Amino acid sequence: MTDATPSNAHRDQLKAVSPDEPPREKGLTRISRWTARIVMILAVSLSLYQLYTAGITALTALVQRSIHLGAILCLTFLLKPPFKKADKTRLNGWVILDWTLALAAIYCTYYICANLTAIFERQGDWLVSDRIVSIIGTLLVLEACRRVIGYIMTGICITAILYAFFGPYMPELIIHKGYSIERIVTTLWLTTEGIFGLPIGVAATFVFVFVLFGAFLETTGGGAFFIDLAYALTGRFSGGPAKTSVVASGFMGSISGSAVGNVVATGSFTIPMMKKVGYRAHVAGAIEAAASTGGQLMPPIMGAGAFLMAEFTNTSYLTIIKVALVPAILYYITVLLFVHYEAKKHGLKGQPKENLPKISKVVKEGLHFIIPVAILIYVLVANYSPMMAGFIAVISTAAASLAANTIRWAVDSARARFSDFSAGELKAIINALEKGATNAIMVSVACAAAGIIVGMVTLTGMGLKFSSLVLELSFGIKALAILLIGAASLVLGMGLPVTASYIVLATLAGPALLDMGVPLLVSHMIVFWYSQDANVTPPVSLASFAGAGIAGANPMRTAFSSWKLAKGLYIIPLIMAYRPLLGMGADYQLLHWQVVLAMVTTLLGLVAFASGLERYFLRRATWLETVLFWLAALGLFWPQYWADVAGLGALAAALVLQKVYDPGERLPAARG
Repeated sequence: MTDATPSNAHRDQLKAVSPDEPPREKGLTRISRWTARIVMILAVSLSLYQLYTAGITALTALVQRSIHLGAILCLTFLLKPPFKKADKTRLNGWVILDWTLALAAIYCTYYICANLTAIFERQGDWLVSDRIVSIIGTLLVLEACRRVIGYIMTGICITAILYAFFGPYMPELIIHKGYSIERIVTTLWLTTEGIFGLPIGVAATFVFVFVLFGAFLETTGGGAFFIDLAYALTGRFSGGPAKTSVVASGFMGSISGSAVGNVVATGSFTIPMMKKVGYRAHVAGAIEAAASTGGQLMPPIMGAGAFLMAEFTNTSYLTIIKVALVPAILYYITVLLFVHYEAKKHGLKGQPKENLPKISKVVKEGLHFIIPVAILIYVLVANYSPMMAGFIAVISTAAASLAANTIRWAVDSARARFSDFSAGELKAIINALEKGATNAIMVSVACAAAGIIVGMVTLTGMGLKFSSLVLELSFGIKALAILLIGAASLVLGMGLPVTASYIVLATLAGPALLDMGVPLLVSHMIVFWYSQDANVTPPVSLASFAGAGIAGANPMRTAFSSWKLAKGLYIIPLIMAYRPLLGMGADYQLLHWQVVLAMVTTLLGLVAFASGLERYFLRRATWLETVLFWLAALGLFWPQYWADVAGLGALAAALVLQKVYDPGERLPAARG
């Protein structure tokens, strides 16, 4: 175990962590050296620009986002080869192509910034140059998506564009009038309704500054400090840092009011911790995304949803908090179960105490890194914007590290010359700025590609069309209506923030649930829960993309993993409609034992569900045990007492088999 120190030697050790870090110059060809230098200048400039817009002067949304994306596209084309076997070490067609694409990205960005006022004035009356630039910009995003994320996400984006173009030829349920190529590409590139919409807006603001915060922590030794501190506190437990991450993210998410903001704030610490104990990168990012999403469901803050719900239902804020607590706890228990099973299945065991760092030594050597964390927590609780919180966190981290290293240098009897010391500190800051920009490539490209999907959903009216279809397609079946509302929330969540998605769904689909006998507060809680699912559900899952950016993992793989971990987000709202999980039913007059029974059966059902999905409880489950777990989950979720009894029986049988039967046992071979 390496003890945490902020020394220059430790910084050198950390340089190779990021998969997106540009190649160093030693031993490279002339082309590679020039590329590395330009990448460094561009990455450092982008990080400084993001700090400037986050903490000093905010720019117009289209300008701020276009400059961010333009720089990210340039870095993508210079760092990511078009194909795995493409040789970029010498001047050839591939190098010329990449530089051409990078220059095209610069021009498309310049075009927006130089013609911003004219673009706003001629909305709908586009010039030929507008169309050409829009086509080029859209194609650049698709190509960057192909290189960074892969063909699946790129194919979804192309499908969305084709749907917008061929609207009149679609099936009757999703038919629309269709849009011209001009309307599609200009919407995507010259407005904030497409590529420069909400997803890239999130990536270009607080996601980037918190990724940069993580890069500063990593480069200055703060990352090692928190990892070693987590080891010292939780290293004895199976998958300890991941479980700590779930709980910590829940509390922070409740306060911050933003799932993505919570991912990038707490994920800077928790994701490296999880990776170090053995969690795969995409799983670590998914755990953080699922835990942070649950923060919006956990009282007392619950983002802005609790306040809106109180107004819509004419209910006291205290009542909202009381009824929301138990379902939120059940959600986190489900996430913890998946985390626990992941640790057990992959043998992520705790370590002996003697192999762990001493808490006193870790705290002594890295105490100054607690200062920026304390400042970050304070500014978040004090309701500063996430951008300002990230800006303050970056500055305070750099200042604390510089102050601590200066003191160490001053008291060191064999200290180096001040010029060498200052040069080393400056190099560390430049490395952190460069690392922050290159680490942000994946999440920014993913969000830009998601903007294509968002733009087409908005342009074609698919979001509202989908919501209105819920009432027609449910046939008066409550469970089917709720599932359709979940699907509608996913589509709406691609283009709307959680709060806006909740408002639209509550307005459109809420009355249908009331007509089906669901109480007002329960129906709003169901809609509010489902309005969170776009954070962790592919193809547009912003919290998952943010976690993938910090973890250095594939965004879509992370998204599917977080989707699995957050299954409670889909199951618990269904149970709310049929059982008094919130402490109330249709008549609001229920015995306490009915409420307790609903909570207990739901908890046991979630345990059975997670065990069946992961095929694990005390050990890896056999096929018979897996079937029993699934039957138990179905019975315990089914709103009938006889089903509860049957479900408990199936769960008990599975647990007995897990305890007494060893599938590894074999009968002795017969003697001849």
